[in-house]
Amino acid sequence: MSDEKIKRPQQVYTLVIEVGRKAGDGLPKGATGAALMCYASGVDEAEAVRETVALLKTADMAPLDVSGYGTLDERLANGDEIDDEERALMQRALDENSVVVAQVTPFYD
Repeated sequence: MSDEKIKRPQQVYTLVIEVGRKAGDGLPKGATGAALMCYASGVDEAEAVRETVALLKTADMAPLDVSGYGTLDERLANGDEIDDEERALMQRALDENSVVVAQVTPFYD
């Protein structure tokens, strides 16, 4: 028997992270926070979430809540329509083993 770990393939997960305000976060003046739609690679969704939250913290953002929407295949199975631009961003996250912030939607009171 081999003690080598079985290498699980990286997958890309769609995440929406709500952030609060923090000095230097780069959000527009007057915004109370934002929702960030991200594509993050990981061997599972938990790893993708951990990596994304850690990255946002290093960018002086204040993550408050994360919602996961699954992999490309899971989203397609749920009936989501995913255009070529979104697929390209997902592929970039996979190729670079990274987090791609695809959209930032600021919140205002």
